[in-house]
Amino acid sequence: MSLISDPTITVLVATMLGLAIGSFLNVVIHRLPKMMERQWRAECADLDSASTVSPVEMQAEERYNLFVPRSRCPSCAQPISAMQNIPVLSYLVLGGKCAGCKLRISPRYPFVEAISGALAGYAAWRFGFTTAGIGALIFVFAMIALTFIDLDTFYLPDDITLPLLWAGLLMNLGNAFVDLPSAVIGAACGYLALWSVFWMFKLVTGKEGMGYGDFKLLAAIGAWLGWQMLPLVILLSATVGAIIGIALMVFARHDRETPIPFGPYLAIAGIIALFHGQVINRHYLNFL
Repeated sequence: MSLISDPTITVLVATMLGLAIGSFLNVVIHRLPKMMERQWRAECADLDSASTVSPVEMQAEERYNLFVPRSRCPSCAQPISAMQNIPVLSYLVLGGKCAGCKLRISPRYPFVEAISGALAGYAAWRFGFTTAGIGALIFVFAMIALTFIDLDTFYLPDDITLPLLWAGLLMNLGNAFVDLPSAVIGAACGYLALWSVFWMFKLVTGKEGMGYGDFKLLAAIGAWLGWQMLPLVILLSATVGAIIGIALMVFARHDRETPIPFGPYLAIAGIIALFHGQVINRHYLNFL
C-alpha cells in the first residue's frame, strides 16, 4: 500500500519526520542567534579601525554553524552520540541527564521534538500527502523555531522570516492555501498592520512596543494564509498574549514593565489559523 493511498502511513511518516526535524530545530534555536551575534561582531570589527580583533581572526574563530561543531554537553563538553540523540526516547532513557556529568538536561529539548512530531502528524492528517501538506510542515517548523528563538533572545531572525515570506508566495502560485493575489495582499497588509501599530504606539508613548521582526512575521503569515486570515491571527495573538501575560503577572510575579516577546503569540495564532482558520471564520460570520 502506497504512502499516498494510506493516510495512516502518511501520518506515521510525517510524525517520525517531525520528531527528527524537531531535534534539528533545537540546534537552530540554540545556534542561530549565536551565529548572528558572531556575524555582527565580525562586521563591527571590520568597520572599527581601532578594534584589536582583526576580521581574519574573527573568521578563524567562526567555525560555528548549524552543523559544526558537533553537539556536546555544555557542562562537561562530552560529544552527544547518535544513540543519545534519538528524539524524546534518548531523554527518557537517560532520565533527563547527561550521560557523562549527569547534569540535568532541560525538558524543553524533548518538548520541542514532541511538539514538532505531533504538529507534523496533525498536518499530514489534515492536508494529506499534498502540496498543502508539505507546505504546512514547512510553516509549522518555522513557527516552532521562531517561537523559541524569540522567547530566548527577543529576536525574530530575517534568516527565517524573509525566506518564509517568499516561500508562502511561491507556495500559493499554485493556490496551495489561497490564491496568489490574496497572498500578496496578505503579505503587504500583515507588515503594514503592525508597522502602523508600532508607530502609533511610539508617537503616543515615546516607546517602541514591538520589534520589526513582528512585522515581518505577520507579513509571512499573510503570504501563506492570505489577507482574509489576518484579522483572526491578530485577534488570536492578542487574546493568547493577554492570557499568558496576566498569568505571568499573577503566578510568576512578572512586573508590568517586563517586556514579553510578541512573536510566539503570532506564531501560535498562525498555526491555529493554518489548521482551523476557515472554520473559525465561518462560525464567527454565522454568529454575527
